Amino acid sequence: MTTIALGQMRCEVGDIAGNARRMEELAKRALDEHGADLIAFPELALTGYPPEDLLLRASFISAAREALVDLARRVQGVDLLVGLPWADGARLYNAVAWLHDHEIVGVYRKQLLPNYGVFDERRYFVQGASPLVRTLDGVPIGVTICEDLWEPEPTAAAAAAGARVLVNINASPYHREKDLLRLQIGQARVREAGVALVYVNMVGAQDELVFDGASFVLDPEGRSQ
Repeated sequence: MTTIALGQMRCEVGDIAGNARRMEELAKRALDEHGADLIAFPELALTGYPPEDLLLRASFISAAREALVDLARRVQGVDLLVGLPWADGARLYNAVAWLHDHEIVGVYRKQLLPNYGVFDERRYFVQGASPLVRTLDGVPIGVTICEDLWEPEPTAAAAAAGARVLVNINASPYHREKDLLRLQIGQARVREAGVALVYVNMVGAQDELVFDGASFVLDPEGRSQ
């Protein structure tokens, strides 16, 4: 049986070292107290969300990568899904890195970039195009990021690549009845694709945005677990 921990946490914009330290603490707690095999953290958890024009600084992107490598080195016995900005040459992605046994073993790049309301992701990021699925203790696990869940295609691509469980990491701000809307969207995706869903959201606030957590888990029939 694979145990996935939900690393619902407060992430401070710009406090890369502090965010990494909190992830390390939560990962070790998830392993020691719950025997977790994997812990998933929110979208851009390493840098905080939204980092906005900090993303235009090469030193900021490099610091996030260095902190990720150090985090991988410091945590043993549990895999981590860590949201961060990921540079491939001149291209910058909103990404999640999969850490296993002190190494970065996979990187998923967000496919759908919101550019409405409080979101301005196309200003900074390039769209990804491929699913990421890794098998952990015999269970194929796919990864997506926030907006990817709101349209069918990224979930369908993960399922087509073999995923039986989908982990969706988020920095989804609160508005009235948003928790119900997220749940309904999640239920639609799992029923379409036939996968279980682990939905992890951020808590705390940044400027006018409030992140309410409200993380949840659904089975392939859309029932809360």
